[in-house]
Amino acid sequence: MEQRHRTLETNGITMHIAEQGEGPLVILCHGFPELGYCWRHQLPALANAGFHAVAPDQRGYGCTDRPESIEAYDIFQLVGDIVGLVHALGEEKAVIVGHDWGSTVAQHCALLRPDIFQTVILLSVPFAPRSWKSQRPTEGMKKLLGGQDLEFYILYFQEPGRVEKELEEDVRKFILGSLYAASGDPPLEERWQFVFPKGKRFIDTSAAPDTLPAWLTERDIDFYTEEFTRTGFRGGVNWYRNIDRNWEMTPFLSGAKIHQPALFIAGELDGVITFSRGAYDRMEASIPNLKQKVLLPGAGHWIQQERPLEVNDLMIQFLKDLE
Repeated sequence: MEQRHRTLETNGITMHIAEQGEGPLVILCHGFPELGYCWRHQLPALANAGFHAVAPDQRGYGCTDRPESIEAYDIFQLVGDIVGLVHALGEEKAVIVGHDWGSTVAQHCALLRPDIFQTVILLSVPFAPRSWKSQRPTEGMKKLLGGQDLEFYILYFQEPGRVEKELEEDVRKFILGSLYAASGDPPLEERWQFVFPKGKRFIDTSAAPDTLPAWLTERDIDFYTEEFTRTGFRGGVNWYRNIDRNWEMTPFLSGAKIHQPALFIAGELDGVITFSRGAYDRMEASIPNLKQKVLLPGAGHWIQQERPLEVNDLMIQFLKDLE
């Protein structure tokens, strides 16, 4: 059962997908700085388990279109892309899976189109429902810093052009550094710094390892490097520049819960779990039909790449139990 690649029209853009297998549709949404390639271990496993697994390069990434305007990357466009992809594949429903930013997309797919996305798998980023009392995200981040002379990476990303320039100076250095620093491999002093001193550049917050972690190959690094050298990082970073806009457009989701059967998987050493611990702890309330919540010991942020066998087993068992 070979992996296939093609492009489809969805929501006004051309989207590239990798796909494998036949059966119920499973769409796998990646995060930053990743591509559909990050699901390379899940596609064959899901195919062999009897599913049609599809991993798109999402809007702004890889071989998919990269609109210029920042506003083209708001959450409604990102959800629209996935809804359109389901229809372009000739289907009416799909399992939605998301990692990192892809988890946010998957959450909103589940909230906005429960008729299509009737099963949900979230990786690394827990669901945190908004409330009527919530504040503008960037304001909340500034308050968390407490006026200290510090930067939070998402705030650092808000200025158009600044972080892209840094990342594109040495694409390979950034890809290798970010994949290593946010994984479960480095010692504490070399781990990803989501908060760092003002005056320090984001690109300098992670260091490349002397040798590759066991879960990464030179081919993996080469693939990511070649793609982001070709496309740049503007598309992916624009997702971050819509966090306030997304908040402004979605007050109607205040108090909304995800009611579909759901699975959550993350690494015990994932920095996102560190600063989203409250959301993680409250997920049984925000996702009443959460079937399982797993933290894999010793693993970091890139969970489906770091621990593919365990992630595959958890996903497939969850899906089989629902049949």
